[in-house]
Amino acid sequence: SAGLTEEQKEFQKVAFDFASKELAPHMAEWDEKEIFPVEAMRKAAQLGFGGIYVKPDVGGSGLSRLDTSIIFEALSTGCTSTTAYLSIHNMCVWMIDTFGNEEQRHKFCPPLCSMEKLASYCLTEPGSGSDAASLLTTAKRKGDTYILNGSKHLAQPSCPSCCWSSAPGYAGLSFGKKEKKVGWNSQPTRAVIFEDCAVPVSNLLGAEGRGFNIAMKGLNGGRINIASCSLGAAHASVLLTQEHLGVRKQFGEPLANNQYLQFKLAEMATRLVAARLMVRNAARALQEGREDAPVLCSMAKLFATDECFAICNQALQMHGGYGYLKDYAVQQFVRDIRVHQILEGTNEVMRMIVARNLLQ
Repeated sequence: SAGLTEEQKEFQKVAFDFASKELAPHMAEWDEKEIFPVEAMRKAAQLGFGGIYVKPDVGGSGLSRLDTSIIFEALSTGCTSTTAYLSIHNMCVWMIDTFGNEEQRHKFCPPLCSMEKLASYCLTEPGSGSDAASLLTTAKRKGDTYILNGSKHLAQPSCPSCCWSSAPGYAGLSFGKKEKKVGWNSQPTRAVIFEDCAVPVSNLLGAEGRGFNIAMKGLNGGRINIASCSLGAAHASVLLTQEHLGVRKQFGEPLANNQYLQFKLAEMATRLVAARLMVRNAARALQEGREDAPVLCSMAKLFATDECFAICNQALQMHGGYGYLKDYAVQQFVRDIRVHQILEGTNEVMRMIVARNLLQ
């Protein structure tokens, strides 16, 4: 809570309380049974977490990017996978709120902010991941509709695709098989398939031909969001390790007395604080609309997701064999956080963005 306003500390407390009461007790079950906890997320939406940085006139909370980072970090201590979905949902609602016209904002945002409807950011295709400019899905205008053809791979639950608003029930829209994943099992992942799918022209967000720019602007915030989820997983893992070292004994004394493990724990905490400061700095830059915001978001996403995975992995190691058992939460944080180094732009792409900025 260092450096936060009293109001931000209140947001943080509400999110921590929700994480401990509504997420953490069910995290293992949701993972094991691959349950998408819609009702839990709708409870989160009642607290304003369905549209955190969306304008209040369409049901959003109207908070800042820094407020959002604080909330996602706290929620992620309870269930990283579920919070990561919430972060993606928020990014989608913000895109409609920011780039949609008034009719679209008032039609789509309220049910998304309440999480009556669930959002998905569909970018990756089977033949293009990091090369987002080489997408093959097409949209051709025919009267008052666009005819969409193509597919989106690794899409999370339900509706808006990039700069279109569509929903299950549209003719020509179908879904692939449910993918089996290492982590993120509380949110289903399927391919979204468009076969002569007719979407009304009125559902186009922004001007025709501007979709790529809108999608990339969404990702700047998405990178801060997913980095914040990584912070929460690392935070929880440090606390679990601290507890484990205090109760587990080896060679007749608590592990907490072992100086090597003390130093490792100190390094974990130091990395966590450094990553948190970097993420919050980038969140402020994005909120202020600074020119350096995109590169700072890339730096923060790169650093935080790499460092936080290392923290969680070290936490598992310090649990010994217990860390590899599913009865212990630390292994789930490791599995859930690993994908954060891949999505919202791989960390290799983050390095490219930073390097180009330095060399331009």
